[in-house]
Amino acid sequence: MRAPVTPILQFGTSRFLQAHADLFLSEARAAGQNCGPITVVQTTDDAGRARRLQALAAPGGYPVRLRGISAGVLVDEEVRVTSVARCLSVADWAEVTRIAVEEAEILMSNTGDSGFQPQPADSGSFAAAMSYPAKLLTLLEARHAAGGRPVQVMPMELISSNGTTLRDRVLELAAPRPAALRDWLREGVVWANALVDRIVSEPLEPAGAVAEPYGLWAIADQPGLTVPCLHPCVQIVSDLGRVEALKLYILNLGHTVMADRWLAAPQTTPLLVRDWLADPALAAQLRALYEAEVLPGFAAAGFGPEATLYVATTLERFANPFLDHKISDIAQNHAQKVDRRIRAFLRFAEAAGDSGAKPQLRALAAR
Repeated sequence: MRAPVTPILQFGTSRFLQAHADLFLSEARAAGQNCGPITVVQTTDDAGRARRLQALAAPGGYPVRLRGISAGVLVDEEVRVTSVARCLSVADWAEVTRIAVEEAEILMSNTGDSGFQPQPADSGSFAAAMSYPAKLLTLLEARHAAGGRPVQVMPMELISSNGTTLRDRVLELAAPRPAALRDWLREGVVWANALVDRIVSEPLEPAGAVAEPYGLWAIADQPGLTVPCLHPCVQIVSDLGRVEALKLYILNLGHTVMADRWLAAPQTTPLLVRDWLADPALAAQLRALYEAEVLPGFAAAGFGPEATLYVATTLERFANPFLDHKISDIAQNHAQKVDRRIRAFLRFAEAAGDSGAKPQLRALAAR
C-alpha cells in the first residue's frame, strides 16, 4: 500500500526533531488540524540506522518522555508521536525527489552543527556526501523544472538567521545555474528564519527521546509564511532578535555565570545545574543577579515583562530534577561564551540606555 501524501519533508532523524517539531505536529494533528504528515529523510547513508527509521514510522508511533517542571508542577509523562508517515534515506533519492516535487509544501531540517558546511562533493551531481544545502539545491532544481510550485524551507539548525544563511548558501551553489532558477529560488521559495529550544537529554531506542516540558519554535513572520501548525510551543514573532536576546542573555548567560564560578572553584561548586538551584544560597545569588543586573537591561530595551517571565521559566528549567546537566560541559569554550553572552549583554544593555553598575557581570567580563 502506498504511503499517504506528506506535505512536510524533513531532513534529519535527530532526537531533537523527534521531541520537538515532530511532536508538535503530532499533537496538532491529534487536535484535528490539517498539518503533515511527515516524510523523514536520513541525510547520510548509514545503514546502521535502519531500525530507527522503521521505528519512527511505526503505526503506533514512538515515545517521548516529558520530564521536568512546568508552571510549578512536576511533569513526568509519556506521549506517542504519530506524525511520521514514512522514512527514507539518501539511498532512496529518486523517491525523495519525487516527494519534494509532487507532495511537499514545507521542507524542514535539523542536520547538526556540520550540516551546512561545504563539502568536496557539492559541485557535482547528487551524492550522499554532499552538504545539506547542496542536496536541497538538487531538490529545488527538480521542483523548478517541474513547474516551480511555491515551497517553504524551514531550517532548525542552531545558526543565527538560519533561513537567510541557508538561502545564501543555496544561491551560491546555484551561481552556475540558469538565471530563471536563481530568480525562482529568491521569489518562489519562502526561507523561514527560526529559533528552536528544548533540552532533549537522552535518546530512547530504537526511536524516541527524553525531553524537558519546555519547548519553543519561534518563527519570524514574513510575507507568504505558512504556519506549520498551531501549538503552544510554536510562536510567530515579528522580531526574532528579541527571542534570541532572551535566550542568549538570560538562559545562556546564567549557564556561563555558573561555569565561571565552577572553573574558579570546582571542588566547592555543584557539578550539576539542578544542584546549583537546590542550594538556597546559590539559587538566591542567581536570582539576585538576574534582578539587579540583567532585567534592567531588558526593561531599558522595552521588553521587561517578557524578560521577567523568561527568567522564571529559565529557573524552572535549571531546577529540572530529572536532568543531569553538567556545569563542566557548559564550561567548554568558556572564553568564547563569555564574549558572546556576558560582554555582548553589557553592550546590549548600554545601547538600550541601561547605565547600571552591573558589578558581577563586569567583573566576570574582565577576567
